[in-house]
Amino acid sequence: MRRLNTYEFFGSAAAAVFRSVSLAVWCPGVNASSQEPRLSPYEFIKTETDGRIFIVTINRPDVMNCLHPMANAEMADAFDRFAADPELWVAIVTGAGEKAFSAGNDLKFAASGQKASMPAAGFGGLTSRYDLMKPVIAAVNGVAMGGGFEIALACDIIIASSNARFALPEPRVGFAALATGLHRLPRQVPLKKAMGMMLTGRHVLADEGERIGFVTAVAPEGEALSEARKWAAQILECSPMAIRATKEAAIKGLDTADFRTAFEARYEGIQRLLASSDHKEGPRAFAEKRKPQWKLEV
Repeated sequence: MRRLNTYEFFGSAAAAVFRSVSLAVWCPGVNASSQEPRLSPYEFIKTETDGRIFIVTINRPDVMNCLHPMANAEMADAFDRFAADPELWVAIVTGAGEKAFSAGNDLKFAASGQKASMPAAGFGGLTSRYDLMKPVIAAVNGVAMGGGFEIALACDIIIASSNARFALPEPRVGFAALATGLHRLPRQVPLKKAMGMMLTGRHVLADEGERIGFVTAVAPEGEALSEARKWAAQILECSPMAIRATKEAAIKGLDTADFRTAFEARYEGIQRLLASSDHKEGPRAFAEKRKPQWKLEV
């Protein structure tokens, strides 16, 4: 893992609470395809496999699920496992308890003077993981601030409980949201809405987040994870190769200069899909009036 500079370390976190009146709301301290849930091998997070769904829970509710280097390392390892396991098709990330998804960086740990480091995959093991084409859903329960919001923005779908609150408040203490938040938010909502959030650090509730576009759906309080499971189940009805090809083309297409270039580009996932048994199985199952049997085979 690499050393962080000061701006990266604090900017990727919920730094706006540092020495602020809202400190008390934030961080006071510091076989995968089996149908049976598997015990988590981690200390600061929990993982569970439910068929083809992989659930990662940030398990530090006493500190609003803030992340320190050890928790970040565990998150990175968990998502490495998810990425590598062909039997896991969808991931859900959430926070323990109902108060917080994650309030970002553990400021008490930061203030302790201990060595700061970050996985190559970024904050929460996700924000710099650019090659993951399997879908990831954020089930946001409560606070998602700073780095916590950046983790959610790095996911493909955000399901927010009605009590969820989002913000990138780092500028309030002279930092910036450098764990990709500055670039992801303006790509996911209209620029003026993004700038309104980033230049003020203001809190946005779940309903407003859905209205401006970064929240996919709002669930009743306490039901974000349950609703995320329903979305995951719908994804699992689709061809996993088609899902990954769709994500790759959509994400990479956004990085091209114009629509025509994006449309005419050659995407590896699309090529694999067109050569796959899944590409033949879908129409065959439709004609035979049965559910398709996806095999992930080329």
